[in-house]
Amino acid sequence: MTTMTTETTTGRLKGKVALVTGGSRGIGEAIVLRLAADGADVAFTYVSRAERAERVVERVKEAGGRARAIQADSADAAAVRASVQETVEYFGRLDILVNNAGVGVLGPIEGIRGEDVDRVLDVNVRAPYLASQAAVPHLSSGGRIITIGSCMAERVSFPGGTLYATSKAALTGLTKALARELGGRNITANLVHPGPIDTDMNPADGEGAETQAAGTALGAYGQPSDVAATVAHLAGDGGRYITGAAIAVDGGFAV
Repeated sequence: MTTMTTETTTGRLKGKVALVTGGSRGIGEAIVLRLAADGADVAFTYVSRAERAERVVERVKEAGGRARAIQADSADAAAVRASVQETVEYFGRLDILVNNAGVGVLGPIEGIRGEDVDRVLDVNVRAPYLASQAAVPHLSSGGRIITIGSCMAERVSFPGGTLYATSKAALTGLTKALARELGGRNITANLVHPGPIDTDMNPADGEGAETQAAGTALGAYGQPSDVAATVAHLAGDGGRYITGAAIAVDGGFAV
């Protein structure tokens, strides 16, 4: 289970409001908890399992923060836009957007179905674009757009990853273009590439995990909190002069 950090009184992000897509489990949950621990009010989206999303909200509240769970499938363009609007209406502002929601379909290219292509590109590419588009009018100077990519955008070490790698590689262009377009408004855009991270979708004791771990320079899986720490740095004062960057949190997977 993702744990709340002990930095509940730092206030690094006090007064800020964040929206994290796909924030009810795994890396997204860790990001929600870390941003809340640093003082931000946090909205997050989820697709199903409302009870799990509400547990994340309760954990934030128990630690003295504020959170709101928003049911929204990132494959639904209208829901993506609506989640941004609901965040602004509920908290009164938006300062940080974290495009985290993602799906993956692996397998030989000749076996990938058209509907798989549509869903992966809708969630992994279209949704970050639309969420960013909807968020930009609400972001003021110092705003942040942080997108979660994948180490497979830089290095594909096994077959069967054409669709997923394609979708994550597209985020590099989005991030660099956003950084250039929004820099004059003092809004930054950055990309974080996780490597093998121990989540319920890719457990460190699951099938193929030993091979993934061996592919890193450190020889081990990372934790969701490792990714969340980098997101928190980019979201805070430490990230004020970082934009258009792709930062690997992958244990050296891509080296």
